[in-house]
Parts: sequence; C-alpha cells; structure tokens
Amino acid sequence: LSFIPMIAVAQPGAPASPVAVEEALRDTFSASLWVSGTVISRNDSRIGAETAGRLTWVADVGTRIAFGEPLATIDDTDLRLDLRDSEAQLESLRAQRRYQTANLDRLRRLASSNNASANDIDQAQSTLDMTDQEIRRAEVAIDQIDRRIEQTRVVAPFAGVVVERLVQVGEFVGRGDQVARLVDTENREIRASAPLSIAPYLREGLEVSIEHRDEESLSPVSRIIPVGDERSRMFEVRIAAEDPSLVVGSPVRVALPTGDPRELVAIPRDALVLRGTEVFVLRVNQENTVEKITVNTGIGLGSLIEVIGDVNDGDRVITRGAERLQPGQEVSIANG
Repeated sequence: LSFIPMIAVAQPGAPASPVAVEEALRDTFSASLWVSGTVISRNDSRIGAETAGRLTWVADVGTRIAFGEPLATIDDTDLRLDLRDSEAQLESLRAQRRYQTANLDRLRRLASSNNASANDIDQAQSTLDMTDQEIRRAEVAIDQIDRRIEQTRVVAPFAGVVVERLVQVGEFVGRGDQVARLVDTENREIRASAPLSIAPYLREGLEVSIEHRDEESLSPVSRIIPVGDERSRMFEVRIAAEDPSLVVGSPVRVALPTGDPRELVAIPRDALVLRGTEVFVLRVNQENTVEKITVNTGIGLGSLIEVIGDVNDGDRVITRGAERLQPGQEVSIANG
C-alpha cells in the first residue's frame, strides 16, 4: 500500500503554516516479519557424462542451450569401430542361420524317405535355435553400442545457460563424471528461511511483499517445506519470482505474516509525534485547523504503523511541518 503525499503551499499574505498530509487507512492487515531470501533457479544441475571417453568439445560459459541440445561431445571413434565389428559378427551369424535352415529342410526331406534319422533332425533344429539366440544377443549388443554412441553427446535435460565448465577439451572423463553446470535462468523462485513460530500463518498462494533494490512487489508463496531445522528452529519457504529483474543469486527481503489478519487503522510512521512519554498525531479537520489526537501504537506494517485512538479512515494526518504547530492553528494544504 502506498500513500501520495499532498504538499502544502502557503497562500500569499496568509498566516497559515504549510504542511504535508497523508490519509489514515482502515483495512485488514497482519503483522509481518522481514526475513532474508535469495533468488534461485528451479533447475540448477551439474551435468555428467553417460559414457567414458575423451572430450572433443564443451560449450563455452554463457552459452544458451535449448532442451535436448548438446553441451559437450565425447570422442566416439572406438565405439564406432566396435559397432562395425558387432555388425560383422551379426552378418556371420545370419549366414550360419541360412545354412542351418537349409540343412534342416534337407534332412526333413531325407527323413520322409527314411534316409535321415530323427536324431539328426533334432540336432540340426537345436543348432538352429542356438544360432537364433546368438543373433538376438548380437542385435542387443549393437543396440547397446548405438546407445553409447548417442551418449557421447552430453545433452541438456532442460533449457538453460552454461555457467561453469568443469572439464576441458582433451580431458578423459568416466561415466558419471561432471562436465558442466547448467542453470535455468527463466524458471526462478525465492528461497527464504522462516521461524517455526509463524508456520500457522503461512499457506500456499498467500501474497507476500518482496523488497529488492528498495522497491516492493507482491508474489505468492509457491511452496512450504514443513520440516524445521533442529538447531536454528527455521523452516524453508519458496516464493514465486515473477519479476523479470530478479537475477538468480540476487538477495531480497520477504515480509512474512506473524499473526492472523485483523482490521485496524494505520498511518505513516512520519505522522507520529513523540514528546517525552506522550505519543500523538496532528490531524487537519475540514476547516484546515490542527487537532491533537493522543494515540497508542500497535503493530508495525513496513512504512505504516497501527494507531489506537480517535483516528479514522480517511483522516488527514500531518507528516511534514508538524514541529512547531499548536492545536487550533490554521494550516495550508494543496488540493484542499
């Protein structure tokens, strides 16, 4: 919530004192606690190699990589030689199968004229069956090599920016070794830690204030992790980071509620006048004269503060120029 101050202007020849005023506001508020937060990416990974080999290329830091595009490549020369060898073995097995199939057919014809025994036919059938199994194993081996060749392209599991190269071209990596760090800079959120005492007042979807570079905005709570740390007595809260100016790693402040919302009257803190033990505000009535209203203060609400006393919604309270004013004194305010 923001207030537009009305700047007072002195009228020529008039004794009225110039002041600035803002209006008191009656609304539903809850007390808040400002905690520190950090903008993080929802996808931040150190991408590892799926197969071993020598690196032939790694994307430069700062490169934007789309989903499924490679961010590094591994030399696949040996794998392609293995593939050619396996394909040759498969063709040899298929040739054996063709011969064994023809031989089985010949023995069956001979058996019809009692020139081949049943034992010869069974043995030929068994040999053919074993060759079929070897062919299947050879086909699986080729598929495995094809898969390993495909894995020589280390691809991005999500779109992002390469922020760190963990290995260099020419280095040998093993299966699972980290190659590069990839960060999704589009899907961001704010991570903050909150005391367990305010957990009952938080819920997903609740709009909270975010302060970044002295500017405030509202964002909804996206997730609450309902597990507290035993030592710090804090738990984690995630807030949506919808402002495009929020860069991953930026520090922010988050206002989290510390109680149930209730209706109250709030005024700018600058409207409070403290003199000794007395706390009051100076109100401007319809005749543009000053009235002194003694108040008590309640909860703080950022730049506002709750006041308990004869202050109502819409009352004009002086925020500047109240230092030397006395009750009943006439003042001048721009725009009436």
